[in-house]
Amino acid sequence: MASMHHLLLFLSLISFPSKSISQITPNEVERQTLVRIKSDWDNPTSLASWSNSTSYCKWTGIQCSSNGAVISIALSNQGLSGVFSPSICDLKNLSYLDLSDNNIGGTFPTSLYNCSNLGFLNISFNLFVGGLPADIDSLSPRLTYLNLGSNNFTGDIPPAVGRLTKLQTLWLYSNLFNGTYPAEIGDLSNLESLALAYNNFAQTAIPARFGNLSKLSFLWMVSTNLEGEIPESLMRLPAMMHLDLTRNSLNGSIPAGIWNLKNLRFLYLSQNNLSGSINLNGSIGAEGLEEIDVSTNQINGSIPESFGDLRNLSHLIMYNNRLSGEIPASIGLLPSLYDLRLFNNSLTGVLPPELGKNSPLSNFEVADNMISGELPRDLCAKGVFGSLVVSNNNMSGKIPESLGSCATLNDIQIQNNRFSGDVPVGIWSATYLTTVLMHDNALSGTLPDKLPGNLTRLQIERNRFTGSIPSSAGNLVVLTATDNLFSGEIPANLNRISSLQNLKLARNRISGGIPASISTLTSLTELDLSGNSLSGEIPAGIGSLPVLTSLDLSSNRLSGDIPPQIGNLKLNNLNLSSNDLSGEIPASLESPAYSNSFLSNARLCSSDATLVVRSCDRQSGSSGGISRGLRILFLVLGAVVFVIAVAFAFIVVREYRKRSEGSDPAAWKLTSFQMLNFSENVIVRGLVDENLIGCGGGGKVFRISLGSRGGEIVAVKKIYNARKSDSKLEREFESEVKTLGSIRHTNIVKLLCCISSVDSKLLVYEYMGNGSLDRWIHQTMWGQSRPLDWPTRVQIAVGAARGLCYMHHEISPPIVHRDVKSSNILLDSEFRARIADFGLARMLVKAGEPDTVSAVAGSFGYMAPECAYTRKVNEKNDVYSFGVVLLELTTGREATDGGEYGSLAEWAWRHLQDGSEISDVTAKEIRDPTYLAEIEVMFKLGIICTGTLPSARPTMKEVLQMLLRCEQMHE
Repeated sequence: MASMHHLLLFLSLISFPSKSISQITPNEVERQTLVRIKSDWDNPTSLASWSNSTSYCKWTGIQCSSNGAVISIALSNQGLSGVFSPSICDLKNLSYLDLSDNNIGGTFPTSLYNCSNLGFLNISFNLFVGGLPADIDSLSPRLTYLNLGSNNFTGDIPPAVGRLTKLQTLWLYSNLFNGTYPAEIGDLSNLESLALAYNNFAQTAIPARFGNLSKLSFLWMVSTNLEGEIPESLMRLPAMMHLDLTRNSLNGSIPAGIWNLKNLRFLYLSQNNLSGSINLNGSIGAEGLEEIDVSTNQINGSIPESFGDLRNLSHLIMYNNRLSGEIPASIGLLPSLYDLRLFNNSLTGVLPPELGKNSPLSNFEVADNMISGELPRDLCAKGVFGSLVVSNNNMSGKIPESLGSCATLNDIQIQNNRFSGDVPVGIWSATYLTTVLMHDNALSGTLPDKLPGNLTRLQIERNRFTGSIPSSAGNLVVLTATDNLFSGEIPANLNRISSLQNLKLARNRISGGIPASISTLTSLTELDLSGNSLSGEIPAGIGSLPVLTSLDLSSNRLSGDIPPQIGNLKLNNLNLSSNDLSGEIPASLESPAYSNSFLSNARLCSSDATLVVRSCDRQSGSSGGISRGLRILFLVLGAVVFVIAVAFAFIVVREYRKRSEGSDPAAWKLTSFQMLNFSENVIVRGLVDENLIGCGGGGKVFRISLGSRGGEIVAVKKIYNARKSDSKLEREFESEVKTLGSIRHTNIVKLLCCISSVDSKLLVYEYMGNGSLDRWIHQTMWGQSRPLDWPTRVQIAVGAARGLCYMHHEISPPIVHRDVKSSNILLDSEFRARIADFGLARMLVKAGEPDTVSAVAGSFGYMAPECAYTRKVNEKNDVYSFGVVLLELTTGREATDGGEYGSLAEWAWRHLQDGSEISDVTAKEIRDPTYLAEIEVMFKLGIICTGTLPSARPTMKEVLQMLLRCEQMHE
């Protein structure tokens, strides 16, 4: 390569004899070096400007000195891939190199040793692997900034790093380091910023030698496996402003000398085993202190009154501790207090009365204590107050009228207290209001007809509200107002609240009919209108709500027949009791699961004896008014009808048996995708009840033994089509089946063949001995009690991710599954995962419907938010669904088990936002400290995958990479 470079330079000199060597040589060397660098990366489309048509000093990311020498390359987030270019250090004047946030891989590039003028090096957020070289001090002696964060480096941090004496910034966070970090870091006398967070180092104490870092102002060591006590030597760092030792195993007390850190502004010591009280009495010398976080430790005792002496304190965060006593009144006098979080302690007494009056208070959280008394009246005095969270205390009195004029209010959670009186009317006009949780108090007042446009959650059950139900709230997701005094009718224009998922208005005084517009609430999962005075018929449109799982209309005055469309719903709960319904219960609802769903409806009947209603098979009454001859005629006619019916049934059964036994060659059409050792007759004969193992996706699933010597078993999914498929749909079906039949991947269930008839399709798959993942996570598997251990869960997640990664990235055109969920991840006898069920059933049921029909694709709890408002699908929909599966694997909760937050994804995000420990929500079967770091990685990955914006979600390729890291952590 070097000889070719010199040849090109020589030819350029011959071609331009009129130019002197001094004019062309330096520039041409720099240009050709940049061209070589570009060629070393794979398809760098972002470097299109790197061409001969413009001056290289104007190329993307390039900065030159006055004489044309390249001194800076800044190519962060440019989509670069491949390996590190060894030609970079041929740019002898290069002093600044930023290649962060790309896809560059390989081991640590020791070619960087040749960059003798380099002062700034950032290769974070790439794919580098392996250990750091023992001679890393061979990097430029001028280096002041070194950032290797968010890569895959492993092993130890070499002691030689302590010989890079000019370093001011050393960031090695979020790697896979599993060895040690050297005490020699303490020799970096110029170091100002050190980040070692999120590495699984061998358990060790903080080196006392770190106390020599006299210029250190930023120390970030979250989740670095620290043990022992915080060394007193750290209290000798006069420049320290930000100290974060969160989520380790530190014990002992907070060193008294910490208050000598006069420039300290941020202190995070949460989630350790620290004990003792915080003693701030006396002179503490903390003029520069702005933020203290000692949350989630084992700190006992009360909050000292001397907290009021911290005049620059802006964030006081001490939640999840064992603090007791009263909150000092002096805290209300702090002039800079912005964020106060003391929730989940054992605090008593009343709140500081001047809270918010003297400072720009924005966030106030003291939930889950034993605080009494009233809310301070000046919380919003400075006009920036946004969040009030005082739930689960013993507070009383009225909500201050001043909150009614607080334009910045966005979150009010005061549930489970003893507040009373009318809610200030102005609260309902707060533009930024998103969450109102006021349930379980004694509050009164009315709601406006139009709620704030940003409000998503309104829970006011068990209060004394009156008036009508609002008719407009554009983004409302949850409205629960049971056990109040609301009256009037349900608004007819429910389409103006189209985003509702939970609507509960039980036990009020609501009258009138259920409006037909309820069918527009296509996101509704729970509907409870019980205990009111509703009348009229049940709208058939309720049966078209695609994700409704709970319906309670009991204890009303509803009449008429039960719409058969209700049977289309997949309900976990149905209650139509105590109404005036009549007629026969639809056959689709005649199930033991609904045995008590129709009580106290005198005119309802059923032919199913398991339902607690009268039988529809009535005995005829007195025949005194009918002549004996007519009775004989009726008997004769009945006998004739019976004989005809028997004959017809015999013919039908005979024809069915002929088709089932394959005697009619035209009855079934077999399309194979593998070498088969069975015929369609074997499969068809196996479609009997004793082989039925489940239902789903529009059909039944059978387990059929082929009777071969090897005991081979297949799974057969039978999909019905009530209407004759048109030719276009038939062609689409065959095309999709052939596509799936051509897929060959270890982690995608193998489709063996398709067997078609006029009214049904049989899809024959390889049989998965351990069934579906959801059975193992959420319920005891066929009487077995053995739970899935953590390594098996990681194996399953990696396998499923490989299957989806193949579908999204390795075949053309890509396949979007659209219904990824734990029940569609099957497990073989070794718990290897297979992606299954590609939605062919949904395709079949479209026969006869227009192509433009819209439908929600997916299952509730797994559907990405954008599925509610767009028909466009892409790979990011699958990423969201897979993220929910990851949350199921780590928490053991179901996708719809989000409590007050609705979905598991929303609940998990809230849990993380609250700063709560992930170990608190980990499934009990995997609460092993050995795996805590891996579980946390998977939990957070699930939250990232379920981000609201599709563009912010990772690709399946990136998800797989992160899961492989988890797998490597326990190998």
